[in-house]
Amino acid sequence: MEHVRATLTAPAGAPAPESARPARTAVVVGTGGIAHAHAAALRAAGDRVRLVAAVDVDEAKARGFAERWDVPGTAGRLEDALAAHPVDLVCLCTPPATHVPLAETALAAGANVVVEKPVALSLAEADRLLAAEAASTGSVAVVSQHRFGSGVRRLASIVAEGSLGRPLVANCLTQWYRPDAYFQVPWRGTFEAEGGGPTMGHGIHQVDVMLAVLGEWTEVSAMAARGARPTRTEEVSVATVRFASGALAAVVNSVVSPRETSVLRFDLERATVELTHLYGYDDEDFTVTAAPGHEEEVARTWAAGPAGVPSSHEAQFAAVLDALDAGTTPPVALRTARDTLELVAAVYRSAFTGTLVRRGDIGPEDPFALRMDGTGAPWERDGAAGTAR
Repeated sequence: MEHVRATLTAPAGAPAPESARPARTAVVVGTGGIAHAHAAALRAAGDRVRLVAAVDVDEAKARGFAERWDVPGTAGRLEDALAAHPVDLVCLCTPPATHVPLAETALAAGANVVVEKPVALSLAEADRLLAAEAASTGSVAVVSQHRFGSGVRRLASIVAEGSLGRPLVANCLTQWYRPDAYFQVPWRGTFEAEGGGPTMGHGIHQVDVMLAVLGEWTEVSAMAARGARPTRTEEVSVATVRFASGALAAVVNSVVSPRETSVLRFDLERATVELTHLYGYDDEDFTVTAAPGHEEEVARTWAAGPAGVPSSHEAQFAAVLDALDAGTTPPVALRTARDTLELVAAVYRSAFTGTLVRRGDIGPEDPFALRMDGTGAPWERDGAAGTAR
């Protein structure tokens, strides 16, 4: 992250007495579009947390964000915000390549971190951050807001308990559309700055939910393609994933699909549960179909779970604050996010080398642990657009 001269501002007047201060303080780093979701989630938490500073290398942008959300302080560098305030929570909303160094800075100050996906550009970076977390009193939680809607929590509990039988087949589809102009943002469209294409930056949320429901994966076979957009990363990947339970899943990630949709379908022994949405869901986005003869059982089981909570940053932030209050690791923990990142890396390795990849195959020295494109995307090596298998 390029640093600029810091100017930290705060309102005039004496600080509030200790008894009048909110339980926790937070800063938001990076004040682009997703930062507003963080600010709204923090505001929804009421007096449990107070946003005390907005940090951005573009200080005019930081001031505009601060005015919008009534934030008392601004800074051009995270270090200056941490020096000016006792900070409990640092929310990272910056481009992916900055996540690890900024999180390390926050952890070194003893702060907890909530970071947007992808948490790191590679497994090696994730492991570096795990080491920083282990050496700190702080922790890292990765934004995975779709885990926290009541529908997914209900489904994950049903699968874990086996109350509707074993999972057999799943679909995990992130079919979105991004025009050429989307890739004009300097950090988009390269493995160096963004970590990858839709497999890494778009479909990772749906993949994360799939893993939350189905558990440990064991092997993956994948293909990837590009050629319709001005990007050096893939535009499409298609993978088949086997899970320890024996279930098989088809995973599609795309940024060239004009009819955008996000679909998760799970075929259990006694029911099919489908979730169709785009960027967020509520209970009404689920469809449950019973196997013949199991209608009453399925209706009763589905109705018994949690209800009424949409997927949102607000839901995850509430869970993060609950964990901090309880002295436990906030969700989604960095170790859990690394598991999702390992599957993403395996998809790239399979697609770019034409091989089956098993869980654990990507060791610390493997090229695909160091970069998601490993030994290089085939279209870069061959100087052609086309496909990878």
